[in-house]
Amino acid sequence: MAKRDDPRYKSAPSRSGKNRRSEHFAAAGGSSDRRGSGRSASGESRSYGRTASGEKRSYVKGEAPKRAYGKAAEGSRRPADASRSTRRDRAASSDRPQRGAGSLSGRTYSPRRADERPYAPAEGFIENPNLIIGRNPVTEAIKSGRTIDKILMQKDGEGSVRKIAAMAREEGLQLQYVDKIVLDKLAPGRPHQGVAAFAAAHDYCDVEDILAAAEEKGEPPLIVLLDGLEDPHNLGAILRSADGAGAHGVIIPARRSVSLTETVAKASAGAIEYVPVAKVSNLAAAIDELKAQGIWIAAVDMDGESYSSARLDGPLAIVIGSEGKGVSRLVKEKCDFVVSIPMKGRVNSLNASNAAAVILYEAERQRSAGAEG
Repeated sequence: MAKRDDPRYKSAPSRSGKNRRSEHFAAAGGSSDRRGSGRSASGESRSYGRTASGEKRSYVKGEAPKRAYGKAAEGSRRPADASRSTRRDRAASSDRPQRGAGSLSGRTYSPRRADERPYAPAEGFIENPNLIIGRNPVTEAIKSGRTIDKILMQKDGEGSVRKIAAMAREEGLQLQYVDKIVLDKLAPGRPHQGVAAFAAAHDYCDVEDILAAAEEKGEPPLIVLLDGLEDPHNLGAILRSADGAGAHGVIIPARRSVSLTETVAKASAGAIEYVPVAKVSNLAAAIDELKAQGIWIAAVDMDGESYSSARLDGPLAIVIGSEGKGVSRLVKEKCDFVVSIPMKGRVNSLNASNAAAVILYEAERQRSAGAEG
């Protein structure tokens, strides 16, 4: 006989948890129709909670009163009967400036374009008046023929940066590719757009202009050549000494050398306005050109004859080397002779501008003595 047909099993009531809960509700006088599952006799869903005294209570979902946001007790954010305020209502009662044409969330409006943002230099930063930044300003400076010493360009620049590079090469200007951080430090807080240029504080001349100035005065040329000088204060001091000694001009190389900057102009004490400065692409080639004009070339170095015994009264070009390395090997080989300044102390050399001043005034002394004799 199958288990389902056995009358013993049919007469035994089920003791499952659901039936036990049904029997419990039936004994309490309520309906056993799924009351324990959270539904009423009519099948409506019920929810349970507790009153303020801790007693359990139930209500049908959808009919319970809605709670107001917040608590009425002390320390609550707002009274329970307070109505919800909108963002517009809170903004209208606030003293802070609202979103509009001139402000954004109470802040000053900041334009989207980088070149329209207001420039605020860092404290203590001194702006270079000869620095040109931005693609359009540099482009117009090249077109106008303004004297430019060097153009710095970002390595990964694209678009009009390449066009500016082509224009610079066509004009024979010096180009130097640098990382973006170099331009950021050069113009902090300013939109350089990957391009910056250094304009000369004064216009340059040609070597022929220096020779013409000596001829106009009826004097043998006296010229100073600077081989790799990097300190602008030294260049300014040399210009000042050259003006005082009656030199006709100064020649500097286009690369690896200081140019006519604002610092040079200040250090020269105004001599930059009176001493012509020529910039050449190759100093050794310029020496050959001067030799062809009958000018003697004298290098100032430590292994030459004493300047006081050397003959410096004729057409002369004095070569001054860099601060650390002195006169380069190739330039020194091009020179006709070498002169030196005897040192009696423990320091074995003079500053470049001091050495130039000593030789220039010795040349002027010999010239003056020869003219009187």
